[in-house]
Amino acid sequence: MKKILVIGSLNLDMVVNVDHTPAVGETILSDKMEMIPGGKGANQACAAGCLNADVTMFGAVGSDMYADIQMKSLSAAGVDISRIIKRAEATTGIALITVNSDGDNCIVVVSGANATLSCRDIDDNIDLLKEADIIIFQLEIPLETVCYGAKAAKELGKTVILDPAPVPKIFPEELFRCVDIIKPNETELQMLTGMDHVESHLAEAAGLLKRKGVKNVLVTLGEKGVYLDSEVDGIWRIPAVPVEAVDTTAAGDSFTAALAVMLADGKSLKEAASFANYVSAIVVTRKGAQSSIPTFDEVHQYIEKAEKKKAD
Repeated sequence: MKKILVIGSLNLDMVVNVDHTPAVGETILSDKMEMIPGGKGANQACAAGCLNADVTMFGAVGSDMYADIQMKSLSAAGVDISRIIKRAEATTGIALITVNSDGDNCIVVVSGANATLSCRDIDDNIDLLKEADIIIFQLEIPLETVCYGAKAAKELGKTVILDPAPVPKIFPEELFRCVDIIKPNETELQMLTGMDHVESHLAEAAGLLKRKGVKNVLVTLGEKGVYLDSEVDGIWRIPAVPVEAVDTTAAGDSFTAALAVMLADGKSLKEAASFANYVSAIVVTRKGAQSSIPTFDEVHQYIEKAEKKKAD
């Protein structure tokens, strides 16, 4: 199998469940706080590891207990964590998440060490890019670093996958030209294209991104499935897998990782997207970020049951 490199963020999610979201100046009580490894980059690396990929995580953490929790989770998933940078002068990224009884949340992200990952760090670890076949980026580290790393990856002839979240106010046009596969959700596609009601104009929106230089556009639409505009496979609508969603955390990250894993195994983009669709369907039926990610065997068992149910 080909090698996957994830360049991106590592956070520790501090999740507090409350009866209602506090008003300004209000103090309320909660029964507990959970500390769950997260961050889009780390979630993607963890998912790839759980799916038996040869995957390395590259990013930055602080020299603190939060980093230790994150490293333990990634290592348990089979991810190579040997090149994650530990910053003595920074804290590990943290997401403070308040979830009310309706399931609505409020999130404050402290970027911490994620904000320190630099172009120089890319240069100092260029061997990682040379050794990888597929390189995944997101946008929770400095945009300048993402652009620099993606350009370096393309110059080395690597397959670049971009999960464009969070979408910046000004998206650098040069980044589009470095991306082989871009995987926005519906909201992100709207922000990237400036188009309203993109779900009704997916072909037009995807075409706009392709004219900017992206080779393949893959849009996740939640319960409306997946839209794929591939330079090889053509245009496809992949229906959603019907499930009762409990928590959508890390569903998109797991989709991205599963996509990369299947491509690394020689599958077509359409085949990879179909597999990734099942992975994210499993994730939304479980609570948490990395704790919700299934193993490769679990996914195949799930697919077999789903196919058997269809046949019956």
